[in-house]
Amino acid sequence: MKEKLSFYNLFYIFIIGSVCGWFIEGLWTLIKKGVIINHSCVVIGPFNMIYGLSAILLSLLLFKLKKSSNIKIFLLSFIGCSILEYIMSYLMEVSFGFTAWNYSKKILNINGRISLFYSCAWGILGILWIKYLFPKINNLINKMNKKVGTIFMIILTIFLMFDGILTISAMNRARDYDKGILPHNNYEKFLDNYFDSKYLKNMFNNNW
Repeated sequence: MKEKLSFYNLFYIFIIGSVCGWFIEGLWTLIKKGVIINHSCVVIGPFNMIYGLSAILLSLLLFKLKKSSNIKIFLLSFIGCSILEYIMSYLMEVSFGFTAWNYSKKILNINGRISLFYSCAWGILGILWIKYLFPKINNLINKMNKKVGTIFMIILTIFLMFDGILTISAMNRARDYDKGILPHNNYEKFLDNYFDSKYLKNMFNNNW
């Protein structure tokens, strides 16, 4: 079957990348620090969007370069994902007042948002992604029942939109709670009970 790279494919690449990224980050933290941290970007579900967006970016950048040299793929992945990571860090800081990672203690970092080590890791990941992982994942997506896959895509999109709104609400409410502001309604009481500052600190790598 001929490979395709449609919106449908990119959506599932985003979901797979987000879930795999959540798992990898959690496993890395467990091995490195001996603690379990929920590295999801939303309060419900295992979705680390930076990895999902990176999977899309790598796919778009490298889709037609699968047979190119590893050096070319490495450099494109190194540059592309470093730019994405910097932008994501900046937007999180401007929009929400924090970032989920800080590389200020790493050698050759830029404003703590990106570092040489992790940029090189993105470069290596790009090679592994487009040479080995992407062909298998994309082929699997193309073999899915398109009708069922489309219905599930719509349902999952609606859920993620709801999850995103809930996450923003929880973040705003947690800030008010930390200031000693009491809940005004049952919804805010719900947020205090289930998605408080402690929950968010674990989600966002204690940088909340």
